[in-house]
Amino acid sequence: MPEKENMIIGRNPVREALRSGQPIDTVLLAGNGGSLREIRELAVQSGAVVKTVSEQKLSQLAEGGVHQGVIAFGACASYATLEDLLAVSAKKGTKPFLILCDGIEDPHNLGAIIRTAETAGADGIIIPKRRSAMLTPTVYKTSAGAASWLPVARVPNLAAAIDTLKQNGIWIYGTDMNGALYTDTAFDGAAALVIGSEGSGISRLIREKCDFLVRLPMMGKITSLNASVAAGIFMYEIVRQRINHR
Repeated sequence: MPEKENMIIGRNPVREALRSGQPIDTVLLAGNGGSLREIRELAVQSGAVVKTVSEQKLSQLAEGGVHQGVIAFGACASYATLEDLLAVSAKKGTKPFLILCDGIEDPHNLGAIIRTAETAGADGIIIPKRRSAMLTPTVYKTSAGAASWLPVARVPNLAAAIDTLKQNGIWIYGTDMNGALYTDTAFDGAAALVIGSEGSGISRLIREKCDFLVRLPMMGKITSLNASVAAGIFMYEIVRQRINHR
């Protein structure tokens, strides 16, 4: 659940936030009658994730506040579009370098990935609307300010986003324990790196859409790394290869 410091409670506050164009990540609704129907329509138009929940759930979140059947969670900033991210490399005159997060739900991990991606010179981050952490205060804090500089696109469908990237000549590299050793893989072209969750990795559909699967060597008894740590190693291998091919 998004963080409570970004929570908006009640029909009028949520409706006006949506009307004003304020960045809204998620809208929780108990019911669909009266003005709640209008709020639902505004939320869908804005691109927010809309979820139907119980009155009890809303009361629990509101902690005594009068929610009137609706609570929304705002983002810390507006999201970029996929086209915005593709325009970054075109403007810089460099090969595209993007990071896709598949199932990264921990805001600390997302913030750390954003921080590393910005320092590595990536063009942007792509996250799905569902099963993902969002641009919350924790993400901003963990990114050490990088979230203010690196654009983040939130897409309805990660698989469709990959198709668009491929149409733009970008190779998709999925991180998977059954992939080729990362140091044996060429990353010097237009690249999009897919980072999966620590628990289940990248999803089956996304894995099937990848052009390459790459892995890190695991030399100890623990067979996985924190997602943000693994992402950093892969990103800087891309940086190393690009430097060597200048």
